[in-house]
Parts: sequence; C-alpha cells; structure tokens
Amino acid sequence: MQIETPRVFLPLLEPSRYKGAFGGRGSGKSHFFAELIVEWCLRHRGARIVCIREVQKSLKESAKRLIEDKINALGVAKHFDVLRDEIKTPGGGVILFQGMQDHTSETIKSLEGFHVAWGEEAQTLSSRSLEMLRPTIRAPGSELWFSWNPRNASDPVDALLRGPEPPPGALVVRANYSDNPWFPSELEGERAFDERTKPDRYAHIWLGEYEPVAIGAIWDRLVLHRNRRAEAPPIKRIVVSVDPAVSSEAGSDEHGIVVTGLGEDARGYVLEDASLKGTPSQWAHRVSVMVDKWQADAVVIERNQGGDMVRHTLESVRRDLRIIEVVATRGKHVRAEPISALYHLDRVSHVGTHARLEDQMCQMTASGFEGEGSPDRVDALVWGLTELFPKVIRGPEKTVKREIDIFQGEGSWMA
Repeated sequence: MQIETPRVFLPLLEPSRYKGAFGGRGSGKSHFFAELIVEWCLRHRGARIVCIREVQKSLKESAKRLIEDKINALGVAKHFDVLRDEIKTPGGGVILFQGMQDHTSETIKSLEGFHVAWGEEAQTLSSRSLEMLRPTIRAPGSELWFSWNPRNASDPVDALLRGPEPPPGALVVRANYSDNPWFPSELEGERAFDERTKPDRYAHIWLGEYEPVAIGAIWDRLVLHRNRRAEAPPIKRIVVSVDPAVSSEAGSDEHGIVVTGLGEDARGYVLEDASLKGTPSQWAHRVSVMVDKWQADAVVIERNQGGDMVRHTLESVRRDLRIIEVVATRGKHVRAEPISALYHLDRVSHVGTHARLEDQMCQMTASGFEGEGSPDRVDALVWGLTELFPKVIRGPEKTVKREIDIFQGEGSWMA
C-alpha cells in the first residue's frame, strides 16, 4: 500500500511523544492525521486510538466520517469493522471518538491503555483537558497528536507546543493551503474572496496566524504576515529597547525587551522579543545578553518609567552600555500610531514570528490597549522603532530656511 503525503508533514512520520500541525484552512492537517491513524492501525495490531475534541455533542462533530473515508480510499476496508460509534481495528483494537468535557478525573482512566490520542480542533482544548489527557496516555511508545488553527498564544495547546519550553523532542509543523498539493479550486475561490473582503481575518483563517481580538486594532495579522521574513538582511544599526514593569511581584506586568534594527535597505526589522518577568537584575542581565548577541549600538529606555533607577539598574550590571533616554509625553496608543503607519507602508518586517508581541500589537487600538495588563512588549517595540525612525515621530520641520538674493544694483532702494 502506498500513501502520498504532502512534504510539509514528513517530519511527523518520525516517532515522537508529541506531534502537532497548526495552520490555516485547506492545509490538509486533518486528512494527514486521519491517514496516519489508518496507517498506525495497520502497522500495530491491537492499536487503541482515541480521537478527541473539547466538546463533542454527536459523532457528526468527530473525525469518524473522515477516517471511514480514508479506510475506503486506501482500499483497506476488509481490515476494519466500522460500527455506529467506534471502529474496530486489526488485532482487536479500536478507534473511539470522545469529548474531553464529558470526562472527569475518574472516567479519563478508561483511556490509560491507549496508544494514540489525536486532538482535533485542538485550539479549543482547555488546560484542564490537557492536564487530564497527557498523563493518561501512558502506554509504552504512546503518542499525542494535535491539529489546530491558532487563536492566540495563550491557547493551552499553543502554549504547550509553541511556547518558550515545548516538551523535549516535540515535532511541530506549520501547514497552510499553499502546502497542500490537492488544494481544490473551489477553496481557492473562497480563499481569494476572503483575501479581498476580510483583510482583518484573512491571515487567521487561511494562514494560521493568531486571531485579531480587538476591533479597530491599529495593527492587523495580514500586514504582519505579508512582510514577515525568515532571515534579516544586512543591518546597519541595532538597538535594544526596554519598557520595565513597575514591580517584579508575581502578578506584575512583564518587562518589555525588544531588539529592532534598521536595514541597509532603510527598512525596519524586529529581530527578537526577549521580554520576561523577573527582578530588575534579571531584566538588566537579559538586556546585556541581547546587546552582545545582536551587537547592538545602544539601549533605549523610557525615563518616565523609573528614570534614573532604570539607568542605575543597567549600569549596575554593565557600565559600558550606551543608554539613550526617551521621555513619554503622550499615551502609549498615541505613540504607537506613527509606528503602525510604518507597518502599513510595508516598511517594517518581523524576522520570524514573535507570538506574544504580535498578540499585544493586535489588541492596541486608537482608543487604547484592550488586552490584559500593560502592553510592555509593544511599548518597547515602539521606543526601538521610534529611535530608528525619528522623523516619523517628529515630522517635517514646520519652517523652511530660504536663501534670497538682495538686489543692490543701481536703482535699488537699498543703494
């Protein structure tokens, strides 16, 4: 038996405790995992697999029909017994379809001997569901698979598999419609229509970008994605900008630390979001590390926010830093608007994806920040790009000096 697999999913054919595929509509994520389930059952007699969603009110909402179609399309129906609410697999195994909200800490134990759990539409899985599922699937060589279209970086599955510390050895791929060799013309028509008529949601629906949450946001996912770069070009100037939190208590805001650069092409580049929670000493050390890593020219700090204390904290860690102090005379959202204009003019690119920074950006509106806490990452970004593009903030000079010739010849009133 031969199975044609899109190249984007090839890494997921290797053994791993955690496998994930995220991306937009039409990428073929569900089709890949449905085929992989059929393949697993043929390779492992007696395989026990559970396909889960956060909420499943009926089998119509499950992947059962898709897996049935794959069994028939691959010509292996004689090896399976499709029943009303489950599928019997070779060697006495079974494929079940369940909703995690129907489980308790006791009922979940019925899945302890299962070899694979596939979480489809995994962006809706709650922290509670993941906490119950992960230790339950514990058979030797067992695997946890997830497919999802990200909503935001705080989705539990996104935090697990794309966060700062994913599980060791986790295999995660990004797949979009452009990776699907069988992307149908009907869907292409839908995609093109959404690109024209839903620019604010297109990147989320079709490109797997995080969902824009704030109505009237001054940044949008489509602009961020359109200008995204895999690598930075030659950079002629780099700064590390800092927006420290007022305190370092457990519930305090993050210390915004963002590295930005001005390319030789006169465009801005966001190189790294190194924001963190921690003590003043910890954020100051992080800034020092970023300066060395990116060979930055200067550190930009906001004088209003701690003023001399911010400078003192940095100099207590490292005295040779070149520090540029800036003063905030307007609100955060007002300062951000000229920088967002640079993005809409395609003059700024993000090198790679900076999920939490981009989440904050898309919650910044002309009326203020609509997310939780303070937008420290955005504020650091704005200070960095303001330093690199000072004319954007100051605008053109309000007067122009003109040179004029004064007639002093014969007949001049000045003669």
